[in-house]
Amino acid sequence: MIVIAIVLAGYLALALVYWLRAAHATWRMRGLPRLALEGRVSSRPLGHDEAWPSPVPTPDRWPRLSVIVPACNEADELEAAARSLLDNGYPDLELVLVDDRSTDATGAIVDRLAAGDPRVRGVHVAELPAGWLGKVHAMNRGLGEATGELVLFTDADVHFAPGVLRTAVAYLVQHGLDHLAAFPDLRPGRFWLQAMIASFIRQFIVGTRAWQAGDPRSTAFLGIGAFNLVRRPALERTEGLAWLRLEVADDMGLGLLLKRAGARGGVVSAIGGISLHWYQSVGDFLRGSEKAYASVCRFSLPRSLAISTFMLLMETAPWLAPLALLIGGPLRWLGLGGLAVSFAYLLAGMNQARWARGRLTRCLAGPLVAPILAWMVVRAALLGRRRGGLLWRGTLYRPADLAPHMRVRLP
Repeated sequence: MIVIAIVLAGYLALALVYWLRAAHATWRMRGLPRLALEGRVSSRPLGHDEAWPSPVPTPDRWPRLSVIVPACNEADELEAAARSLLDNGYPDLELVLVDDRSTDATGAIVDRLAAGDPRVRGVHVAELPAGWLGKVHAMNRGLGEATGELVLFTDADVHFAPGVLRTAVAYLVQHGLDHLAAFPDLRPGRFWLQAMIASFIRQFIVGTRAWQAGDPRSTAFLGIGAFNLVRRPALERTEGLAWLRLEVADDMGLGLLLKRAGARGGVVSAIGGISLHWYQSVGDFLRGSEKAYASVCRFSLPRSLAISTFMLLMETAPWLAPLALLIGGPLRWLGLGGLAVSFAYLLAGMNQARWARGRLTRCLAGPLVAPILAWMVVRAALLGRRRGGLLWRGTLYRPADLAPHMRVRLP
């Protein structure tokens, strides 16, 4: 019984630290500035409504903005997303659409948009050069065609509310930033999918310390695929996108690339201004997570088993730990520790719901979806082992080719 009590006490202590960190991280995220529409920014915690956000001063001159959109088989979303950019009201806009070896109607949509609007430039990638990942190569091709002083890297399924581009650029100019990353609004879907996404995002912000990415004294860095706004001169002071040519976490890699070069970064919330359907189904989420074999598992099955076991134990702790109250003898006293874990878990969920403006039930469903997320990590490793590498968008990348060029170390 003493051994069991010691093991359980250690488990509760570790779980309490885990959930206190989650509560702290989600609380800090509530303090991010929020890009509002019509040129205003709210600096109050995101969980509070603010009738009069602070106006962002209009720049003396609107710098030319090039938006680079890599698109691989994105026919369903590309046109609507591109038109949300074209209709956004930015005074000097260039839209570079990169058709990355698409086999659907993406290429035709790119050509039609380019023919109908002089602000649109279409680029077609027919073959992927050796030694590049497709998206990073498409980003680099788009950058080679772009002429803007500012460059926005975004995805082909991201939709922008009117005026948000001007607000973002004005904010970047006002604060003298070289890089601005913005968290988007994830459109609602089915309960289980949204619960999985909420749990993943919470783990992501804890692991990356996203709220510290804009602090030059911190080693934290951040990049968000939906919105990475960069000053081109700052990007030109780096090793360039070729440094990321085989980086699976390309969005985070861009943040690291700029941070290494001393670029001044910022992080904001664009919830309500930028939106996308990240995944359409649980199956899509599982397939999308196959990149974890490289980015998280580091091509190691034992590492994936360790990560999934730790995740399962920590994520289910708020429901398992209080059971000590029901056990007789000295273990009952450990139930207080279980209650502390559950309290920290509730704080993390409530903070996340207020920051992300999501439903509390989905933010508190982590213990329910923990087995699926743990299996997701193991599944990615098993598939990677069976295939002999990472299969992504029809191309197999072997560990010996990817590993030496992976720059981002994810938790």
